[in-house]
Order: sequence, then C-alpha cells, then structure tokens
Amino acid sequence: MFKNKHIILAMIVAPILAIIAYFGVDLAVSEKALVAKEGETYKLAARSNCRYTSGLCTLANGDFKIQLRSERLTDSEVVIKLTSDFILDGAKISIMQNKEQPSSPVDMERNGANGTEWMVDLPAPTSEESALQLVVKSEGTLYYGETPATFVEYKTYFSDDEKSQ
Repeated sequence: MFKNKHIILAMIVAPILAIIAYFGVDLAVSEKALVAKEGETYKLAARSNCRYTSGLCTLANGDFKIQLRSERLTDSEVVIKLTSDFILDGAKISIMQNKEQPSSPVDMERNGANGTEWMVDLPAPTSEESALQLVVKSEGTLYYGETPATFVEYKTYFSDDEKSQ
C-alpha cells in the first residue's frame, strides 16, 4: 500500500488541504468585528465568573472589558472596584435588591488619575435575586450591563473548612 507514490502524496497533501480549507471557510463566513461608534450604546455580556462567589466579575463586549472586584463586604455595605483597560469618562452603578424595586444609580468615584479604576460603596445585597446594573462611558460611547450580585462574596472551600475547625 505504501509503495504507490500517489497514495503517499495524497497522505501528505490531504491534511495540508484540510487545514487550509478550515481557515479559509472561517475567514469567508465569520462575522467581522465592528468598531464602536461614538454616541452609540452597547450591551456588556457577563462572563461566567459573575455567577459564582469568586469576588470577581468580568463584563465584556468584544475588546472592551470591565472587571468588577468586591473589595470589602460587610453586613450593611459592599465596596466595589471597577477596572478597565480603556480610559472611562464616567461610571454609574446601582444594586437592585429585587425585580420590583429598581434603585437609582450612584456615580462611581475615580480611583487614580488615569480613569481606568473606579470605586463605590453600595448597600450589601440582601437576597439571591440581587443584581448590579452598570453604565460606563468611554470616548463618547455608552456600555451597559447587568449581572447577578452573587460574586460580591468571596467564598472558597478553604474558607468553609477553616470555619468548621
């Protein structure tokens, strides 16, 4: 079987053609990324780390990413730190304790001179239904998103073990 030069050539060329076809089809049918336009609004999608007690939440839309970190959580308040790779003109956040009671947004305070870090003190979440709503402005473009407030509590299996001992 391996003495026929046509079969040997086919075994060498076929994988190369398959790889070229894979990238060619991807290039032909994939959606092209669009640049954010000034004055438009774009929704931020909550990543999976927002659903767990990780202390971190990442919201993203393409290259635009925002990270929310729970700095301090007490029974009455939570301190949230927002970090972005892009310079932000402003940021507002609100916490909804339940779906029937929307709350008014609070301006976040700039933490540093460059405009990539922002901080805010919010009331602590009171139920599993609590959610954070966020709006940020960068270069005249608005980005908004909503995420469950589950992430504000940083909890690991190690912290559970320490409490039981």
